[in-house]
Amino acid sequence: RLVTFMTSGPSDLLILAKENAIKDWRTLMGPTKAYRAHFEAPDSIRGKFGLSDTRNATHGSDSEESARREIRIFFPEFDVDKWYREEEPLFRNDKVAFYEERFLHQPNT
Repeated sequence: RLVTFMTSGPSDLLILAKENAIKDWRTLMGPTKAYRAHFEAPDSIRGKFGLSDTRNATHGSDSEESARREIRIFFPEFDVDKWYREEEPLFRNDKVAFYEERFLHQPNT
C-alpha cells in the first residue's frame, strides 16, 4: 500500500541542508501516525494533511544514514561528501544566490 500511495501522483523531492535538518523537518512533519498527528501536533504537516499511517502526507529521513541512502536512490548524481566539501562553505559564507526562474541555488559570481 505504501509504494502504491507514494507512486500515485506527483511528488516534490528535496535535499534539506541546515543544522539539525533531520530533527527540524521531523518536528515540522509531526508524528508518523496520522491519528497521533491530528491530536498531538494538529498544526504539523501530517496533523493537517495526513489521512492514514501510510497516507500521512510527507516523508523525511530518520537519520543521516537513511538520508544518505535515500539521496542515492532519488538523486544518484548528487555526491553528499563533495557537496559538504565544495559547496557547503559557500552557503555558510553567504556566497550563494537563489535564482527563482530556475528554482536553483548557485554561487555568486
